[in-house]
Amino acid sequence: MLSEAKTRSIIIQGVLVTAVIAFAALLVSTTFANLRARGIPIGFDFLAMPSRIIISEAILTYKSRDSYYWAIVVGLANTVFISALVIFFSSVLGLVVGITRLSSNPLAAGTCRVWVEIARNSPPIVLLIFLYSLWWKVLPPVGEALNPLPGVYASMRGFVVPTISIDIGMTGALIILFALTLAALSYGLARSGRLPPLVPAILAAGVVGLWLADIRFAVDFPVFTGSNFRGGGELTPELSTILIGLTIYTTGFVAEIVRGGVLSVGPGQWDAGHSLGLSRGKILRLVVIPQMLRVIVPPLNSQYINVVKNSTLAIAVGYPDFLAVMNTIISKSSHSIEGVFIILGAYLALNLTLSSAANWYNRRIAIVER
Repeated sequence: MLSEAKTRSIIIQGVLVTAVIAFAALLVSTTFANLRARGIPIGFDFLAMPSRIIISEAILTYKSRDSYYWAIVVGLANTVFISALVIFFSSVLGLVVGITRLSSNPLAAGTCRVWVEIARNSPPIVLLIFLYSLWWKVLPPVGEALNPLPGVYASMRGFVVPTISIDIGMTGALIILFALTLAALSYGLARSGRLPPLVPAILAAGVVGLWLADIRFAVDFPVFTGSNFRGGGELTPELSTILIGLTIYTTGFVAEIVRGGVLSVGPGQWDAGHSLGLSRGKILRLVVIPQMLRVIVPPLNSQYINVVKNSTLAIAVGYPDFLAVMNTIISKSSHSIEGVFIILGAYLALNLTLSSAANWYNRRIAIVER
C-alpha cells in the first residue's frame, strides 16, 4: 500500500495538473469567444487558399498562386537549408580554429583567438548588417565581377557558381534503394558473425558502382552575356550574408567547445601516442578526437539549436526564411494566433529533431560500464 506521504504527494500533483489544464481551457475559450465577437476569423481553413504573396528566393518551386500551406513549406525549407549549411561550415571551421588555438605557432593561435573573441562578443545582427552593407561598397558591378576561382564570380549582385545536375531516373533511384537495403542487411549479418565484415562493403560498392556507370552528370558553368550571367547558380547578397555571417558567429563558439574537448583529454594520451611512434596529426585524429566527442556533443547540440533560432535574423537582411514568410502570411490573412502557433510548432519540431539526433549519437559513443 502507498504511504501517507506518497498519497498526499500524488493528490497535490493531480490538483495542480487539473488547475493548469482548467486555466488553459478557460484562457483558450475566452480568447476564441472574444475573437468571434469582434468578427476575427479563427481556424486553419485559410491554409488551402491561394497565398498571393511573393517569395523572392525559394529552394523549392513556388508561385504566388500556390496555397498558404505551400508557402509555409517553402519558407521552412529555406530555414532548414540555411541552417544546415551554417551547421556544416561552422562545424568544419570550428574544428580547425579550435585546434589551431592550441598551436605552438603564436601567429596562427593569435589569429584564431581574435576570431573567437570577436565572434563571441559581437551581436549577430550587427555582424549581419555590417556584412550586408559591404556588398555595394567593396564588390564591383556585375560587369567587372571578380573571378577568385574557375567558374566562380563575385559582384554586388552576389556570387555565381557552377551547378551540377544529376540524372538518375527511376532505375537509378531503385538501384540506390536496393543498394541501401542490401548494405543494411549485410551489415546486420556481419555484426551477428554470420558474414565476413568486408562482404557488406564489397556488395554495396558493387551495386553503387553499377549505378554510377549509368549515371549522367552535367556541370553548368556561368557565362557572362550582355549585362548578366547565364547558367550556374546564384547566391544572392541576402543568402550569402546570412550564410557567411552566421558561420563566422557560430564558428567562434564551436571553436571554444572543440578547444575544451581537446584539453579534456589527458596528456597521458598524447604521451602514449608518441611512444607508439604516431605523429601529432595521427594522435589527434585517432586518439584525441574520438575521446573528446563524448565531451563536446552536448554543448555542440546547444549551438546547433542556436543556429536554427539565429536564422530568424535573416529578416534583417531581407532573406525570406520561415519567420519572414510567416510574418507576411499573418499580415495578409489576419490569422495571427494560428500563425504564432505554426511558428512555435515548427521551431519546436526542428529543435527537438536536432536534440533527438544528438542524444542518439551521444548514447552511441557513450562508454558502457560492465
